[in-house]
Amino acid sequence: MRVALPLQQTVTRYFELTGNTAAINSVDIEARVQGFVESIDYRDGMPVTKDTQLFGLQRNTYQAQVDQAQATLASAQASQVGANQEYQRQLNLSKQSVTTQTALDSAKATLDQANATILNAQASLDLAVINLGYTKVLAPFDGIVTAHLVDVGALVGVSGPTKLATIVQTDPLYVNFNVSEPQVLMIKQAMAKEGHTFRQTDLPTIPFEIGLQSETGYPFKGHLDYAAPQVDSSTGTLSVRGIVDNKERALLPGLFVRVRVPVGHDDKALLVRDDAIGTNQQGSYVLVVGKDDAVEQKLVKTGQREGPLCVIESGLDAGDWVVTEGIQQAIPGNKVAPEKVALDAVAAASTSNNGALAIDVPKPDAQKADTTQSDATKSDTAKSDTP
Repeated sequence: MRVALPLQQTVTRYFELTGNTAAINSVDIEARVQGFVESIDYRDGMPVTKDTQLFGLQRNTYQAQVDQAQATLASAQASQVGANQEYQRQLNLSKQSVTTQTALDSAKATLDQANATILNAQASLDLAVINLGYTKVLAPFDGIVTAHLVDVGALVGVSGPTKLATIVQTDPLYVNFNVSEPQVLMIKQAMAKEGHTFRQTDLPTIPFEIGLQSETGYPFKGHLDYAAPQVDSSTGTLSVRGIVDNKERALLPGLFVRVRVPVGHDDKALLVRDDAIGTNQQGSYVLVVGKDDAVEQKLVKTGQREGPLCVIESGLDAGDWVVTEGIQQAIPGNKVAPEKVALDAVAAASTSNNGALAIDVPKPDAQKADTTQSDATKSDTAKSDTP
């Protein structure tokens, strides 16, 4: 039977929550002018860059409108030249007192009308150019375009905008989750303890991690981006959003994810092996060897996992020798002959082996090694068998 003192070290406290990924941009690609689809210029589901042409619509009608507007503008400019010349002639004659004020006023009105006609013709030309530009449907940002919803030759934009496809930006991604009211208060208290005041401008400096349901750990890292200015009184939660990089496109919008957000540090946290913790109707417990080598059961409150270790929030003292192996032999009230070991090797394993349990303890002979392996195998069932 082996016993070890709890490992005391600094631990970052986390809130473990659930959330959903969401596209940072998602826009329906629509035909804004009427016409036949002449080309589809992308492959369904493939990434595209901003301003890439996705669809080509019928252009001849809108090109003709541009040409017509240019001709109208040219005609208005010619009329404006003649009106300006007449006004200048009438102005000179007026200075020589050889024309009437009525004639001068009439020339001035004609010039003003010509100038207004030019402005109107220029606006018509600009509108025609804009409509011609709408015949090239471009990607508004980098993203992935869904399957096209219309085929070449289809008439679109007859009674309004026609949806052609959807473009989704998947890098980076939003992660939306909710924080309960007690957790919000705990975050504020933790920040106040460390001498900080929560401000919206500090959100980009707060990291968070996410993991998929099929994964262990939290391999994707990002930072917070937004927190609602008030708690929703109907749900008692605060809406929070973060941003995570997704350059490899390992994540998809709409996924259910596990979220972990740091909320402070505990400089003197106590950790024990996770497989040394049992459960019964009263809750979680550990077996400790006390005075006179007698086994005692202690009810504990467990915290977060740290690799193969688990944080004990209450119920355990730093000087308690916790039974880590041979638990099936540890019956509360009985005396045992424990072998004392250290948990430092376990802590090293939690960071170097991704949480794999690896305790480097010398084994004097092969028989003892076999016995130790048997005890470790049986320890899983001891959690439920120990009263």
